[in-house]
Amino acid sequence: MTFSGRTIRYEVRDHRAYITLNRPERLNAITAEMGGEISGAVAAANADASVRVIVLQGEGRAFCAGYDLKLYAEGGAGHQGEVWDPITDFRLMKANTDHFLSLWRSPKPTVAKVHGYAVAGGSDIALSCDLVVMAEDARIGYMPARVWGCPTTAMWVYRLGAERAKRMLLTGDTIDGVQAKAWGLVLDAVPEADLGDTVERLVDRMAGVPVNQLVMQKLMINQAYDNMGLQATQNLAVLFDGIARHSPEGRWFVDFAQQHGFAAAVHWRDTGRFIPDGGGPVPDGDAVAEMERELADEQAREAGR
Repeated sequence: MTFSGRTIRYEVRDHRAYITLNRPERLNAITAEMGGEISGAVAAANADASVRVIVLQGEGRAFCAGYDLKLYAEGGAGHQGEVWDPITDFRLMKANTDHFLSLWRSPKPTVAKVHGYAVAGGSDIALSCDLVVMAEDARIGYMPARVWGCPTTAMWVYRLGAERAKRMLLTGDTIDGVQAKAWGLVLDAVPEADLGDTVERLVDRMAGVPVNQLVMQKLMINQAYDNMGLQATQNLAVLFDGIARHSPEGRWFVDFAQQHGFAAAVHWRDTGRFIPDGGGPVPDGDAVAEMERELADEQAREAGR
């Protein structure tokens, strides 16, 4: 079984399948098409008797910067408008979540190779893999926890435990690969220059194991998570994600993105500026300009260090 896609690249060599997210001009931001192509590539790898391990990576400067907010926030594709149908929303988001989770449910093991960013929905994709190896300076986090989202795979709590999952999702902060490794969120963190070799050594070790052994070990471990209610937790997370995008504050975020652009809306949210309870008026152009000046000054200070 072969596979080709418009948003990913798929290659097989040396008993492994490589799935490469391939929208580098948008930092591999997620579209509805990408989710389906990920699961299609996973299915192709599992149908190929020569493949023993699946490697997921990103083209260009990042692994994945989350959902494409130019499409979903600024363009309004992630918001239904005045009347919200929760079942329609659930059906659409559950489908995308299931596409990501094809990496977790794949009988053959999956390894995420993360550089640059694996944030927002990109963290959902990375954390759906069995093993995650990060560059030390890569960033991972779920910033939409501040407004306009809930991580639909729910993998933060299953990988980190309750307290550290709350630390991440009650702030929307990101952490680097070093911190992610120290907390046990990911398997390893190495200098970016060593990332490729580190992943290949790990995959080499697994590729020498018969497929039936790999599948049995993975299914046994995953069953323990199913016993802990993984599926039910994910169903709740998908529903909460839809609510978050259609709450008064979620509508405020969409209005902000449509008036000032998605980049300004994301900057406002992620830098910790106040989001009014119940929505309220969107900041005017002067407030946004002041924010942008502050950001430019901060970037200049960082560059001068």
